[in-house]
Amino acid sequence: MAPLNNRVLAAYAAAALPLAAAALPVYVHAPKFYSGLGLDLALIGVLLLAVRVLDAVSDPLLGLLADRVPPRWGGRKAVLVAAVPAIAAGMYLLFHPPASGGGLASWLALSLVLVYLGLSAASISYFALGSAWSRDYAERTRITAARGAAALIGVLLAAALPEWLAQRYGNAAGLELFSIVYAPLLVVAVALTVLAGPRVGAVAVSGTLRIGDVLRPLRNPRFLRLAAIFLVNGVAAAIPATLVLFYVADVLQRPDLTALFLVLYFTAGAAGMPAWVRIAAHLGKARAWLLAMLLAVAAFISAWFLGPGDVAAFAIVCVLSGLAFGADLALPASLLADVIDDDEGRDGRPDGTYFGLWHLLEKLALALAAGLALPLLQVLGYVPGVIAGAGSALSWVYALLPCAIKLAAALMLWLFAPESSRTKLLLKGDAS
Repeated sequence: MAPLNNRVLAAYAAAALPLAAAALPVYVHAPKFYSGLGLDLALIGVLLLAVRVLDAVSDPLLGLLADRVPPRWGGRKAVLVAAVPAIAAGMYLLFHPPASGGGLASWLALSLVLVYLGLSAASISYFALGSAWSRDYAERTRITAARGAAALIGVLLAAALPEWLAQRYGNAAGLELFSIVYAPLLVVAVALTVLAGPRVGAVAVSGTLRIGDVLRPLRNPRFLRLAAIFLVNGVAAAIPATLVLFYVADVLQRPDLTALFLVLYFTAGAAGMPAWVRIAAHLGKARAWLLAMLLAVAAFISAWFLGPGDVAAFAIVCVLSGLAFGADLALPASLLADVIDDDEGRDGRPDGTYFGLWHLLEKLALALAAGLALPLLQVLGYVPGVIAGAGSALSWVYALLPCAIKLAAALMLWLFAPESSRTKLLLKGDAS
């Protein structure tokens, strides 16, 4: 099979940038923004949790919907396009609350529902579109890597632009401007993906729509194995993400360098993805992912030994673990596309249904990481804002715990690698 056209690949990847850029302002800036307007922190937390639960529960249903839109109506691209107004409106409303201050809680809830559901619908249909684009083993990894690189650029943009606008115009005004700038960026990027991206054939699932079909992937043994590995690995990755602000402030005692460390990590992730694409083409995706897990552990375990002022050493940890993180973005979703091949039949490819559950697992991993790490820190006696040197409870939970969980995921991957027999033939060169 001829390699995918780079221009079409870039056009497909375009939508990943604004979709990824939406998450940071919603998760990081919105709580502080609304607390500054006088909304009670406890109420903000309850609203965020309630809407997040609604969002997670809706993922499998949105995946089922993405599969059922007929190609003559636009298929998964139609779902992606339909989600754009909800995301843009939700982002605008989120940072343009009523001037009177009345009804803030309802306003926040409505804004979050629009953003969350819009992002979920767009992301699931977008990932499903990429999954159905190619049947080639190696090209699928190029697709997921390009999408992952664009997503990392979006994260960096979301980290830098609101900060720059806040410094120039003030925090509230900066966030308001970001929400205005975001809409045209989203529209242009999605238009590029829809109009200049892949032209996927008729892959919508036909037949009677049944809610029970959301569980269809659970009848696929390879999906169950891959999903278990993905969830455990996701928890390992989410624990440091949950605790990095505490670690940099209380162990390294350099909170002013947090942004630099994050930039190093995400830039290394983007830079490393082409290498993982090549490694996966030679070793297989499962083996390449296993190699990345071991690299992540070898690099990140060093954070246990670091203490106040160890800036250069932690920067190296960020770069090396970031390189390994690139594999997490490029390989699991590509493996999932291969797994969906097992379930492709006369009624079409249920990519959306699979990615609906996949997104649910991502959110579950984040919830499990927070639910495990934060209470554990409290039990171990950690107090935020108090110096916690090398070998402290914070270092243990931040560095050693995720490494142990990552090794468990690596063992699962080694024992239950979700590669198909067809994949093994392809890697040996016995099939075309």
